[in-house]
Amino acid sequence: MRPVGYAIGATLIVIGLAGLVTEGILVGWALWFGGVLVVHDGLLAPGVAVAGTVISRRPRPVRTTLILAGTVAAATLPTVLALGRRADNPSILPLPYGVHLVIVVAVIVLLAVAEHVWSARRTDRAP
Repeated sequence: MRPVGYAIGATLIVIGLAGLVTEGILVGWALWFGGVLVVHDGLLAPGVAVAGTVISRRPRPVRTTLILAGTVAAATLPTVLALGRRADNPSILPLPYGVHLVIVVAVIVLLAVAEHVWSARRTDRAP
């Protein structure tokens, strides 16, 4: 069964590369992909390793909250920075995404605090 999956995956890769070649965007895609690899290996992976080391001694709820908030912030950074916004098309990125990010992170923190309080109350009631 595994060779069938490999064959299907290889076929899809070849189809994708053929599409890139026929559209004439293979070089641009290769540069973008290479840039992603450099950013990941040069910035993101070491940053995550350092952050993991810094928060490793924190309690589990704090670690979870920091990981969730950091992931949401990293995933929404392009919209918060309004990358891609154009003056000639106001419908692109029309909302205050920075405010929304703050709201989402605040909800994550409030849920973590609520979970901590709930766990503490359950522990106090246990015989």
